[in-house]
Amino acid sequence: MDALSGLPAGLSLPASTVLASFCVFQLLFHVVSSWFSAAVSPGFNSLSFEKKIEWNSRVVSTCHSLVVGILGLYIFFFDEATISDPLWGNSSLAKVNIGIASGYLISDLLVLLLHWKVIGDKFFVIHHCTALYGFSVILREGLLQYIGNFRLLAELSSPFVNQRWFLETLKYPKFSRANVANGVLMTAAFFLARIAAIPPMYRLLYSVVGTEAYARLGLLAQVSWVGSCLVLDVMNVMWMVKISRGCLKVLALLRDQKARGRLQNGKLD
Repeated sequence: MDALSGLPAGLSLPASTVLASFCVFQLLFHVVSSWFSAAVSPGFNSLSFEKKIEWNSRVVSTCHSLVVGILGLYIFFFDEATISDPLWGNSSLAKVNIGIASGYLISDLLVLLLHWKVIGDKFFVIHHCTALYGFSVILREGLLQYIGNFRLLAELSSPFVNQRWFLETLKYPKFSRANVANGVLMTAAFFLARIAAIPPMYRLLYSVVGTEAYARLGLLAQVSWVGSCLVLDVMNVMWMVKISRGCLKVLALLRDQKARGRLQNGKLD
């Protein structure tokens, strides 16, 4: 109790949430994912050790994305405290959601570092560290909770990205209905959740600059808000370009394949 009494107001709930989240996601990675995947996907047991590491990592990523994405949607539409005051609104649910995301990011960073030769990615490290820094400012200072949860809506695209990898790993044909449908949904979800959300974020920033509420944030929070958003948005645009090119390439090849099939059928007829 004495240890918590020295913490800034409102930090004990986020701190406990971060710790609980870290433990749960570690348990999912090391125990639950392998057991569940073997039960629902016969192909899991035939994967190499390296593939199983990435598989489990992506299962955990999908679970995290669904939890914080759905909670984020609820907060975005129904949390009156943060909706009425995007800069200073205080919401226990918003702090819990950001705490869950923070615990996951720490857990995933640990997994990345322990299995760097298998799943190490410098862009993921930059992404995770940038998001963790932004979330730490929010949880420590008790501000910008609306902004933090708005950023978490981007996670709604991750299940489709992970599903693409699962289908590829299980050797589904590139032009199978499952692969093509998921590819289109992945591109659409990534655009809506990560790219279409960029203009509203900076419009909000522009609308509050110069206000008393914005000035009260202080220079550190202001720079952290803008800086972390810029880094994450640049990365999202880079990934969007890569995903779009892949989707367009597959659709073009599929169209050509269908055209060749019709021509062949015509000749045969």
